Amino acid sequence: MSEAAGSELWPVSKRNARGFIVVAVLWILAALSALVLIYLTYVTNTAVVVAGSTDRIQTEAMVTAGVELAALQLVNTSEGARPTSGTFNARVGAGRVFVIFRSEAARVDLNAAPKGLLAGLMIGLGVAPSNAADYADRILAWRAPTELGDDDPENSFYRTSGVPYIPRHAPFPMPEELWLVRGIPPVVIERMLPFVTVFSNVAAVNVADAEPQVLAALPGMTPENLQSMLAQRNDPASDPRALIGMAGGEGATLAGSRAYRITIEAELADGRRNGADIVILLLEGGDEPYRVLSWRNASDGSTTPQKAASR
Repeated sequence: MSEAAGSELWPVSKRNARGFIVVAVLWILAALSALVLIYLTYVTNTAVVVAGSTDRIQTEAMVTAGVELAALQLVNTSEGARPTSGTFNARVGAGRVFVIFRSEAARVDLNAAPKGLLAGLMIGLGVAPSNAADYADRILAWRAPTELGDDDPENSFYRTSGVPYIPRHAPFPMPEELWLVRGIPPVVIERMLPFVTVFSNVAAVNVADAEPQVLAALPGMTPENLQSMLAQRNDPASDPRALIGMAGGEGATLAGSRAYRITIEAELADGRRNGADIVILLLEGGDEPYRVLSWRNASDGSTTPQKAASR
């Protein structure tokens, strides 16, 4: 190769080298841009998660404060003078809690209620009387002890139903166990759950606090009597003892239970609200004034208690 030709090729090599450097720099800039984008996405997501966690922590702290305040009101009152229901609100930090507490005696106890009360509740919820009686028998058979073993007719019924279990033959540990009772349509169980409990240990229902659907379950209750009871109950000047007579006496009480359901709505400083439904048992003596039996956060969307304790 001549000296002239060599002098022409050398500048071309320099130009190629400069072009390679430009491409490499562009690739590096693109990579850096991608890393910056990933980092910004990570920071944004982390901020969202941290903010959500902070809200949950604040809400849980406020709900706990609401439970403590309600329990304080109840345990500091003698059992004879203790209210069976009540409501209050209080400021907690930068937020506020709205609290409703009510004795579990306002609900039908699956472990204590007689057949008539169980059937009456279902009739009031739209079930035909003959079917309601059969469904009540299924509930009684689930909770009733047995010594018959394989000869128990209810056990045989479950085996022929194709389910891998038999009745508990013991008290319901939680209302949601109703879903396991065979022979009751799911729509009936769904309607019953807001009005039943396993925590009151009271065979009757408190007519001063019970929902109209529960009052309608009382033996002999008519629509006319129910409306009269509700009007009497809403009159602050009326004597609550008159409700017993209006209810017919059977299955009705004004007594409460040591188990209370506390419904709490926590309002954060920015106005957002979240709630929880807690059942506590007031304890007599000891180091703890109460025990949590059930705890359900509204934000979880769950249908079963997250915390439960047997008594």
